[in-house]
Amino acid sequence: MFPGLDELEEYRARIDELDKRILEDLALRVEAARRIGEYKRIHGIPIWDREREAEVLSRVRVQAEGHGLDPLEVSDIYRLILALCRRVQGEETRVAYLGPRGTFSEEAARKYFTGQPSIYAAVDNVKDIFRLVSTGEVDYGVVPVENSIEGSVNIVLDMLLETDCMVYGEVEVRIRHNLIARPGMGLQDIRVVLSHPQALAQCRPFLEENLPKARIMESASTAAAVRRASRLKGAAAIGTELAAQIYDMDVIAKGIESNPNNYTRFLVISRGDHPPTGRDKTSIIFSVPHRPGALHRALQPLASRNINLTRIESRPARMTPWDYLFYCDFEGHRMEEPCLEALKELEKACTMLKVLGSYPRAR
Repeated sequence: MFPGLDELEEYRARIDELDKRILEDLALRVEAARRIGEYKRIHGIPIWDREREAEVLSRVRVQAEGHGLDPLEVSDIYRLILALCRRVQGEETRVAYLGPRGTFSEEAARKYFTGQPSIYAAVDNVKDIFRLVSTGEVDYGVVPVENSIEGSVNIVLDMLLETDCMVYGEVEVRIRHNLIARPGMGLQDIRVVLSHPQALAQCRPFLEENLPKARIMESASTAAAVRRASRLKGAAAIGTELAAQIYDMDVIAKGIESNPNNYTRFLVISRGDHPPTGRDKTSIIFSVPHRPGALHRALQPLASRNINLTRIESRPARMTPWDYLFYCDFEGHRMEEPCLEALKELEKACTMLKVLGSYPRAR
């Protein structure tokens, strides 16, 4: 027996009792929130009250400081409590995606959250999606991370490193380009074709064969191109079927891309990652010292445990010239063996390791 062991057990018993009381009080709070939700629905009041939440978080930070607790850490805990209360009130899940409406990002978001009541918000840029998730203003963000033809989306890789957002899920979308025009138009009526530069490049053979005289104009996104084409006489756009529906346009030709094996992988980001499902993937970022065999030694904990590496790529670290970060995906969940031990061993071989999260594999 260790000296003072009885005293340690007394403290642990005290903590167990406090945990029980915390859960009992949390259940009371959730029940009160549920009743508030019923009242709001009866009287037509929106469930989400941003000003009220800001007031609660501000008060909690002041009270936490008065108790000698870190106000930011306590407010993070309360954001989760507020999210739990919103869910029992029947609030829809808030999802941000890269806009405008009708993009492949919106298709990915709707595909992932199919069957779940959700509010979708089109956001202008990737940085703002990460910010909205980080502050709790939305529950999830959907961002493109890599395309099977064009490669990785660097701004997303950078934001995964720089923010506290974690990867909650992934979804793959087949990039199917369509020629879209105003109702009643045919190929013979098209004088201008608008779209994102990548979409135009991926559909060049179709355009050269079917619309050799049409003027080509670049747009910020495929959805923006469809929206603009809806207002221009003699214009068509390359975009999604969803965009055609949104802007009351007709699809003249489907699947006009030259490569049918064109897929984009999207990440679903949140403030936490996904619980184990039995068919998971884990994403990490790490760096190694400038020594021969350093990368080999870092990956050895995965290989020795027969953990399948599904993706690895390097990115400039930017802090020091010619230093690199490695972005890596492998099968398994970070909280389960053998990944748990592999990550502990891998960390010893790294100068930096950041676990981005574990989540169900898309395939």
